[in-house]
Amino acid sequence: MPGSPGGQLESGCPQQERGKGRHRLAQPGTAQSRSAQTSTVAELARFFPEATPVRIPVQLTRASSERQPGRAVVQAVVQESTVIEFGTEREVLFACSEPLEFGDVLRLRNSDGSLDTEASVVAVQYRPGTTVVAARFVASVPNWIVKP
Repeated sequence: MPGSPGGQLESGCPQQERGKGRHRLAQPGTAQSRSAQTSTVAELARFFPEATPVRIPVQLTRASSERQPGRAVVQAVVQESTVIEFGTEREVLFACSEPLEFGDVLRLRNSDGSLDTEASVVAVQYRPGTTVVAARFVASVPNWIVKP
């Protein structure tokens, strides 16, 4: 305060340091970096050396059918929004909440329809509440962004 001995503020900081960008925190703060966390999809991508990171929101659809004795085929359609996190020339890797299995055939479609194709599940990793999937395109996708 003015009039304090030696031009000091009551906090003990000299007056000339006031307003010069010097701040003291009462308690240090820390936060985890999102880049330091390894995505579960990135862990599966290690098995696909040519995988490239991408971020493509898609609608995932799986039609399942089962035959019950004396009854016609029962078909259940499962839809979920997800994001393709890695891609190769022939595969896509993503996480979803549905318990997909090896060999399941999926339809992947983005919002503008420029990607609308089928893919077959070729790898699965089950995590609590999440299924991490690699699926291979059933047919060539001419406008796919990952090229050889």
